Amino acid sequence: MTEQPMRILVFSHRAEVRESIVNAIGRRPATDLGRVEYVEAAGVADVLSEMDAGNLDLAILDGEAQPTGGIGLCRQLKNEIDDCPPIVIAVRRKDDRWLATWSQADAVLVHPLDPLTAAETVADVLRGQRVPAVRA
Repeated sequence: MTEQPMRILVFSHRAEVRESIVNAIGRRPATDLGRVEYVEAAGVADVLSEMDAGNLDLAILDGEAQPTGGIGLCRQLKNEIDDCPPIVIAVRRKDDRWLATWSQADAVLVHPLDPLTAAETVADVLRGQRVPAVRA
């Protein structure tokens, strides 16, 4: 019997940002976790639809997405969905990490993404561990 892959939503209005996130994390972020399957979303309506469907294990939101950024969207989702899946915010500047804390994100990634750090952070969140926004 094959284990169902975990589903990770990746949101950005820019395809290259979504691709960089997927490539940095890979198909298996840690050896103790199963494979992951990515669902890409280019718009907020797609994110809301996937969140409402309730079959996501994690969402990674681009903090710089336009016209609606992932930081504000994260706060909205955390406040409006009772059993909201964990959310990771990807930001461009280390100085913006405090915004991820405000948004109630479970973790933050900083571009350019380091594949080891990105995979480790996502693996920790998938295991149910809140990762501090101040992690390097």
